[in-house]
Amino acid sequence: MFERFTHAAREAVIGAQHEARELGQSPIGTQHVLLALLADHTGPIALALRDSGVDQRYVRAEIMRRVDPGPPGDGPPPTDADAEDAAALKAIGIDLDAVRRAIEQNFGPGALRLPRDVPRKRRGLFGRLYGGGHTPFSPRAKKVLELSLREAVRLKHNFIAPEHILLGLLREGNGLAAQILAAAGVDFDRLRADATRALRDQAA
Repeated sequence: MFERFTHAAREAVIGAQHEARELGQSPIGTQHVLLALLADHTGPIALALRDSGVDQRYVRAEIMRRVDPGPPGDGPPPTDADAEDAAALKAIGIDLDAVRRAIEQNFGPGALRLPRDVPRKRRGLFGRLYGGGHTPFSPRAKKVLELSLREAVRLKHNFIAPEHILLGLLREGNGLAAQILAAAGVDFDRLRADATRALRDQAA
């Protein structure tokens, strides 16, 4: 499947992984795919969504508003030892939650989140998507990528471009990306038509 992806489509898939990491979120969801598709500010997708006020900044703000970033540190769930440590600190007058809140107020949300280790070895696009130490894709995001292939087949294209991924995202229709687009008042039929037109221009 991935050998059909154009360079721009591969960049979008890898970009979705980067966006999820930047936001400290896992797994990679449809919302991160949408963010990556909007990275090319002068591309057909960004231009098609501009009239609706949808750009990377808007989508990122919506993700932060809608998605719980998880516990500070972005690590494993708290253990009994963590609870004991917090209780011990509280006994001497230190409220761990208050300290965390103060740090995030001064340095921004996620300031205590530890960066994920970046593996040294890259195992191609497939490894980046489904393992090898990388952030995994959610079932919905994987479905979007599968639907992008179906959209290419439907349009009789032997390549998968970012616009095919957008069509897959719209066809999946239930992910956070689709919810964000719907809330912004995006006309899905018009967006499909714009993406299809751009693809026909590429295929010509």
